[in-house]
Amino acid sequence: MKSLPKIMVAPNGARLTKADHPQVPVTLDELLITGKSCFEAGAGAMHAHIRDKNQQHLLDAALYRELIIEMSSHVPGMTVQITTEAVGQYSPEQQRRLVKNVLPEAVSVSLTEMLSDNDLEAAKSFYYWCEEAAIAVQHILYSPLELERFIKLNDIKFFPAGIHQLLFVLGRYSKNQQSDPLWLNGFLEVLDQSRLETDWAVCAFGSNETSCAVHAMKMGGKCRIGFENSIWNSTGEIAVDNADRIVDVIKTLQSTKIWLGSGSQGGS
Repeated sequence: MKSLPKIMVAPNGARLTKADHPQVPVTLDELLITGKSCFEAGAGAMHAHIRDKNQQHLLDAALYRELIIEMSSHVPGMTVQITTEAVGQYSPEQQRRLVKNVLPEAVSVSLTEMLSDNDLEAAKSFYYWCEEAAIAVQHILYSPLELERFIKLNDIKFFPAGIHQLLFVLGRYSKNQQSDPLWLNGFLEVLDQSRLETDWAVCAFGSNETSCAVHAMKMGGKCRIGFENSIWNSTGEIAVDNADRIVDVIKTLQSTKIWLGSGSQGGS
């Protein structure tokens, strides 16, 4: 199973529309164009959200399958990670059913959302099924406390053994949220006290997204960036598009002597 790329682009998310930025991709064709430009800029995977005709968040297996097929043709080197984000609309059972109907290479799953119905047996079965189906699950964790819960569950074999892909979210989806790179340190303190084997990345909000990504790289992690959480470059200016965000992060990494190497797009 592939590891996380050093840079994953999250080009649209569930919330921003073209009213927020005209280059937020909301159609299949726009996602294909965005995926190609971001791959060429240096992103190794795309965390993609599907939208309906009104630009609203949608968990639709048929549309996800179509996106994956088209991406494999247009950008064959780029992994597509689908989302199960509920956004207050979808139950854990609907989220699990989406993954089973799509059979993606990779998926992101919020631990809190997946356990929100307290059906621990169904959730555990789902995680083990993903392992058997060779689907890479990236577990979304919104706080060091959630990471502690993940570790305790892992200790009782709630998740399959192996290296766990984690996403540390530095902040919350809220108006004018500005993440602080130092918020990562709380996650790392918990991680350092555990025996968990991880392949971790961060995502962050607002104009500090680049500085948070750079801090994560300095600490041995990876990053997920793009218009899902931020439309700003490190200069404070609004980015032209998602590829511009990738370029901004890579230039900042290079200026701070953090060498990405020739394999910046993919995992090992």
